[in-house]
Amino acid sequence: MKRSLTLFVLFGLWLMSRPGLALDESKIIDLTYPYDEHTISWPTAKPYELEVVAAQKTDAGYWYAANNICLAEHSGTHMDAPIHFAEGKRTASEVPVTQLVGPAVVIDVSAQAAEDADYRVSVADIQAWESTHGEIPPGALVLMFSDWGQYWPDKKRYLGTDQPGDVANLHFPGFSREAAEFLVSQRDIDAVGVDTPSLDYGQSQDFIAHQILNGANKPGLENIANLDQLPPRGATLIALPMKIVKGSGAPVRIIAILP
Repeated sequence: MKRSLTLFVLFGLWLMSRPGLALDESKIIDLTYPYDEHTISWPTAKPYELEVVAAQKTDAGYWYAANNICLAEHSGTHMDAPIHFAEGKRTASEVPVTQLVGPAVVIDVSAQAAEDADYRVSVADIQAWESTHGEIPPGALVLMFSDWGQYWPDKKRYLGTDQPGDVANLHFPGFSREAAEFLVSQRDIDAVGVDTPSLDYGQSQDFIAHQILNGANKPGLENIANLDQLPPRGATLIALPMKIVKGSGAPVRIIAILP
């Protein structure tokens, strides 16, 4: 078990052993968008749907509500399992939960993204972060903060298009090939994440960042909310996806605990 996760678990056990102490709830940040009629999916994906089965008081006098839901794996805040772009790699149910809990490294490229909607995180961006905050720690979840969340849930601004099936006009930031290669070969990371619809920038034709990261069995977290509330370093990220057997991805509830 990685040192970061060990410390987190030990801290949790220490808290539970002291009834008078509790986790400061003001330090818990929800990084997940709600699922509703405004949920953004990939333009070629089936949109989120909720079917009301029951929502009424029964003849016995108690209230009963139940729904059916239908959505693509890659809708809203979700995890890309490695098999998404890498044959034979882990499915959604096979990604260890330990790989989705760890120190959050938040690389701010919002200034660059404001100038270029197709910006890609570079090795220079990563090195600039490290020159200020130290080397990326083992087991880190490296997150791109482009401030793209300011456009949610406006599909036209968030995706670059609001037309179903239109993948020719996608525009949003992502990771470059070089940055993806650097993270998997030079740093001991557990996962990557973005506050945009994809690890790759909108105009990508080969999804090379996905290929490299998924090929190294690194899951991706996409459409992360509220990254502006996290510090560059010091927060602990917890991402808990649905455990879908054979899944190429899964909806995920992501939170962060501030230092």
